[in-house]
Amino acid sequence: MTAVDQNARRRRPTGLIALDEDAAYEGYTLFAPLTGSGEVYLVDLHGRPAHRWTFPFRPGRHARLLPGGTLAYNGVLPGEDALFPMWHKYRGGVMLRAAPDGTILSEHRDPLQHHDAHHLDDGGILYTGLEPLRGADAADVRGGVPGSEADGGTVWADTIREIGPDGAERWSWRAADHLDRETYALHPAYAREHWPLINSVTPLADGNILASLRSVSAVVVISRATGEILWRTAPGTVSQQHAPTELDNGNLLVFDNGVFRPHHDVPYSRVIEIERDSGAVVWEYHDPAREFFFAPFMGSAQRLPNGNTLVTDSPSGRLFEVTKDGYLCWEYVVPYFAGYRESEVAGLFPSEPNAVFRSYRYAPADVPWLGGAS
Repeated sequence: MTAVDQNARRRRPTGLIALDEDAAYEGYTLFAPLTGSGEVYLVDLHGRPAHRWTFPFRPGRHARLLPGGTLAYNGVLPGEDALFPMWHKYRGGVMLRAAPDGTILSEHRDPLQHHDAHHLDDGGILYTGLEPLRGADAADVRGGVPGSEADGGTVWADTIREIGPDGAERWSWRAADHLDRETYALHPAYAREHWPLINSVTPLADGNILASLRSVSAVVVISRATGEILWRTAPGTVSQQHAPTELDNGNLLVFDNGVFRPHHDVPYSRVIEIERDSGAVVWEYHDPAREFFFAPFMGSAQRLPNGNTLVTDSPSGRLFEVTKDGYLCWEYVVPYFAGYRESEVAGLFPSEPNAVFRSYRYAPADVPWLGGAS
């Protein structure tokens, strides 16, 4: 008798699921399995491995190719204690650049870094971090589950730092200084251990900072000059969202997870394009069977040069591409499964997932060093 694998995702097909070569954007897709031991993969449109990097620490979320083909990789700093149980799931701490052969070209470490580290063209890094709020400062944070603070009644609050190529800080921002506690209150169902949980931070064309505040369901623009909030999504537009990016037309592309979406009794995820001036949603993709595509955490979207959108259904390890009209033309399921090693997070996520935080598609010209060899 053959035992049935109790991992539902692993029982389903993996690798290439669907491909319409006439509609898909030609190139290679990059991803880093979150519970892997430090592998980053490039696969072609047919799901065939084209290149692999291997690092000595598992991903602290994701990897991305920089102009010229250098890899930016965010890894988990070994040997750190858990500030709270979920900390081991999304912390990082090692931010590096590597050559195609895996040679590390530069590295910056910060044990309080988490979620996002955006490597800049000049060698700098813009990234999210944490600082502790205690006593009255912690009590001032609104919302969340009462009594769910981290050890000692601590609320870990987000910071944003930008460092130069030499590692010296050249800009910083503190949520504690610039976010109104009532306007940016935690959702009532969320733990008070982390506020407001910034899961994405990127520079805008005008020099200001675009950030995603997951636990308060807001995408915001932060003034680099003053630190004030210049713009935010209207309440109800996004729900526990991830990975906003600026498009060439100035609009914002957002992965809207849909957890606790107001006035919807069935949760579903979608990708939306938001017009900055009006705040209106001007484009949207959700699965025709809305409930089929639901990522309660993580996720990303990338607008491709041909107008298609690459979507990362992170918890399911499902990467797919849709046209402007919502036609799914490529689908791939990550075939690499493993469990979290840290006991704190392994207890919360005991299965062996194939999750990835983000994926990116690159044209052949973006990887000139590949030359068809793996």
